[in-house]
Amino acid sequence: MSEAQQGKASACPSEFDVIVVGAGFAGLYLIHSLRQKGLSVRAFEAGSDVGGTWFWNRYPGARCDIESVIYSYSFSDELQDEWRWSERYATQAEILAYIQHVADRFELRRDIQFNTRVSAATFDEKDERWTVETEQGQRVKARFVIMATGSLTVPKPVDIPGLEDFKGTWYHSTNWPAEGVDFTGKRVGLVGTASTGVQMVPLIAQQAEHLTVFQRTANFVLPAGNRPLSEEEQRHYRATYPQIREKTRYSSGGSHYQFNDQSALVATAEEREAIYEENYRINGLAFLGSFNDLLINEEANATAAEFIRGKIRSVVKDPVVAEDLCPNDHPLGSKRLCIGSSYLETFNRSNVSLVNLKRTPLERITEGGMRTCDQELPFDVLVFATGFDAITGALSRIQVTGREGLKLKDKWKDGPRCYLGLATAGFPNMFIMTGPQSPGALANVVVAIEQHADWIMDCIGYLEQQNRTLIEASPDAENAWVEKVAALSQITLHRKGASWYSGANVPGKPRVFMPFVGGFGNYRRMCDAVAANGYEGFVLSGCAAGATVEQEELA
Repeated sequence: MSEAQQGKASACPSEFDVIVVGAGFAGLYLIHSLRQKGLSVRAFEAGSDVGGTWFWNRYPGARCDIESVIYSYSFSDELQDEWRWSERYATQAEILAYIQHVADRFELRRDIQFNTRVSAATFDEKDERWTVETEQGQRVKARFVIMATGSLTVPKPVDIPGLEDFKGTWYHSTNWPAEGVDFTGKRVGLVGTASTGVQMVPLIAQQAEHLTVFQRTANFVLPAGNRPLSEEEQRHYRATYPQIREKTRYSSGGSHYQFNDQSALVATAEEREAIYEENYRINGLAFLGSFNDLLINEEANATAAEFIRGKIRSVVKDPVVAEDLCPNDHPLGSKRLCIGSSYLETFNRSNVSLVNLKRTPLERITEGGMRTCDQELPFDVLVFATGFDAITGALSRIQVTGREGLKLKDKWKDGPRCYLGLATAGFPNMFIMTGPQSPGALANVVVAIEQHADWIMDCIGYLEQQNRTLIEASPDAENAWVEKVAALSQITLHRKGASWYSGANVPGKPRVFMPFVGGFGNYRRMCDAVAANGYEGFVLSGCAAGATVEQEELA
């Protein structure tokens, strides 16, 4: 931030209609939408620019695992027409450039204060206002607070003892140097083989003298099938965007794929093999749509899981390494699938080795490298791709206080509790974007963001129409929704995967499956029904300035 920008930020008004926390995909669309409603807004962003997850995660190979053409905003036809995606799956750099373009095109930066981390948000019942405090000591008030803090923004701390003793250089994937890292001639140890590790490994291996990959859990890895997008494809997408967007809004995962509505167990072995082969080759995450029962029937799931294991064995030449890379401790899709380019092939290189930590546990980091139970390996550089304190991590860093001094961290000590994933009882006029008990973590998050923001805008408008000032989830509606989310998760095979979806990757975090698994389209319809029924399950209170007693009673 320039000195001029810092001066402007420090001189900003002390009260707004809405405060937004975060300036990633969600924060930017909220700013645009709030302006359209004529509301004053201030967004606080910890980074030095827009982008959120795509600002912080600059590690080698970082790219989206959802197709570029749908991992984008739909609110502006002009924006859709003018932007050109170069690849099927965009890199971090291209996605960040897109987000920056949106910020420039709609002049959104003027309502954002960068390099500013929110430390607290407190609701004043008498004032009916939120006071938001920053780590710099700034205090700003607003009628509404919208938490656009993101699901994958807080890195999980490195939990291996001895890191402070290491004499070499180490990096975490979420805090990568903007100038990049040159691994040429280096002995590199990399910990983590989920999505981030899968993306990093092939590129680091191309430079390093030797790369040792430490794997705690083998994951199902599918090829991205990435390629440049031709001009003909670009024209096709632009011409069919209305139909594509409509499909994404009402599909189960916010995508435009047509999923197979047949059971894997009804199909013949030959039919299954052909469908798996086609979807493995071209469809990435949509592989889970090969049949309609892969996430609810263990026998059906086993046919798909064994197909993927067969692919791993056919690619990786060393049979011991191949078996180590085959997942056997969780159903396919119960943890997020990993989409990679040349990940499995990389283990055929002579300068790459795999350490299976289930067979040879890691004991500690030493001055010169890493020590397992049976050997010490020397390294010049350590890389940690150890994941995130997902979904609730960013919110838990903020001291959020609602009615009667209720602390959000106390309310959520046994796991998050929300209604529709949008609001939590006891915290009036506070909304959460793609948070716990919403489908955001299991869907195309940009589609989910637009749905959330549009719903919140309509909700604020409804309050104005009713001459009310406050809205909050009722405890009964919240309890029913939490129970519904939990019950749905138990129907699926997600219950058998120890993943960040349930906080299982963070020691001490409550084990509660957080996403809504009933399908994004169904979720949208439920939210629409709540709004159509006068925001059923929410309590409206307070009397807008200028409303008469009669108006308040009628409302």
